[in-house]
Amino acid sequence: MPASPPSAIVATETGTTRSTQTAIGIGLAAALFAAWLALHLYGVFVFELAWTTLGAGLIIALVQCWLSVGLFIVSHDAMHGSLAPGRPRLNSAIGAFLLFLYAGFGWRTMRAAHFDHHRHAGTAGDPDFDADNPAHFWRWYGTFLRRYFGWQSALYVSLVVTVYWLAFGVPMAQIVLVYGVPAIASSLQLFYFGTYRPHHHAEGGFADRHNARSDAFSAPLSLATCFHFGYHHEHHRSPQTPWWALPAFRRAQHGDCRNQGN
Repeated sequence: MPASPPSAIVATETGTTRSTQTAIGIGLAAALFAAWLALHLYGVFVFELAWTTLGAGLIIALVQCWLSVGLFIVSHDAMHGSLAPGRPRLNSAIGAFLLFLYAGFGWRTMRAAHFDHHRHAGTAGDPDFDADNPAHFWRWYGTFLRRYFGWQSALYVSLVVTVYWLAFGVPMAQIVLVYGVPAIASSLQLFYFGTYRPHHHAEGGFADRHNARSDAFSAPLSLATCFHFGYHHEHHRSPQTPWWALPAFRRAQHGDCRNQGN
């Protein structure tokens, strides 16, 4: 019998080898983290907030919000093992670091909750879902916050703010703008595009047991809104596909559907 190929050259859901998918995933993760860290350090320690620089501060907050979403999406890929296929320790290390950096989240707790989400998507057993308010954005978002932002996150954020304010003398208004606003806004962005829009109840229901729908956004708009997390039905159908490969997976699925219709 021929020898089995090394795991590094086994094709993945993306059609690439594991080593290629790992290289792309780690490279993009490193770029996102480097951009987030550089902008964070600049916004906190170099930028000086004043009425004349408020516009620049708002731009910093906007970009930092998007980069924060990206860090969370990378940690999400790590949960599914698609960041570095076949390397669970590397996935766990990077995912745990980014989740803690994002909001002091615990890796094991978040990973277990996310797997429950996939097993029970859009039902009472789904920790991301609010069965009492399946079509009410703000009530559902409140439930979402209460379930995920616990004492550990509150302590982490409080410590960061306290150190910046008291130890480094950063004005509180500046901390709120370049750190607090992006954190809150990114949670809203992730919830709206990655949870509410895909899973909220609406006329027409859902296509299958995944209880998820996808946005019909172009790839650039999908990237801008939530790092392709709006292609949510595709993600539930293929959790092993990393965020950067979801547009290609979506095109392939639509192509298959068109071919079957001919």
